Amino acid sequence: MQSQQTTVDAGEIAKFEAMAAEWWDPNGKFKPLHMLNPCRLDYIVRQIAEEFDRDLTTDAPFEGLRIFDIGCGGGLLCEPMARLGATVVGVDAAERNIPVAKAHADQSGLTIDYRFTTAEDCAASGEQYDVVLNMEVVEHVADPASFLMACQQLLRPGGLHICSTINRNPKSYMMAIIGAEHVMRWLPKGTHEWHKFITPDELFKLLSDAGLEPVDRKGFVFNPLGWSWSISDRDLSVNYVTAALKPA
Repeated sequence: MQSQQTTVDAGEIAKFEAMAAEWWDPNGKFKPLHMLNPCRLDYIVRQIAEEFDRDLTTDAPFEGLRIFDIGCGGGLLCEPMARLGATVVGVDAAERNIPVAKAHADQSGLTIDYRFTTAEDCAASGEQYDVVLNMEVVEHVADPASFLMACQQLLRPGGLHICSTINRNPKSYMMAIIGAEHVMRWLPKGTHEWHKFITPDELFKLLSDAGLEPVDRKGFVFNPLGWSWSISDRDLSVNYVTAALKPA
């Protein structure tokens, strides 16, 4: 049962419920996410390894770490984290995503704790993790400030919060909405709402207000010629990612 205190936006959840069965189809409605996934995984893995002094050349470098993935969808991030040895909990407020994620994990021989719940409910129960992954979620919630406070509560002292989202400017409107939804038709029309996008400075302030210490931000940049994504130190104009720490 969902708690009454939640930042879940019912309209946003309905959009992703309708696409749940396509999570693992690289040419389906989540094609843009499959294209972006190697780039964001690279950032996540490197940030975790650096923060917790892990050797990525070992078989299970994240063994002993507890990772919480908010808005886990079909498990595109949970499964790589589990393969790296972490204990993984994936939660989603879109109920139909959970059986899809569970079935794929079973097929892959992975043990992942998937739950139909919210970040707020998990935080209220007192759960804490080493890492909270909050990827492409904050632009879909009703109250970003309250949502990020729940993320902070889910971290143990010294824990790492990684959050990606979309900048708010004319370029992001053209790329993320007109380009991705109307021209390329990578996503159903209405998947994103431009007024909900958050600038990097706004996100850094929200993170700080929630009791986290922002330590890094990078851009995810799409190259239409190479049909690929890369990480940029400078270009945060559309997609970007941040890392923040909970004070020890």
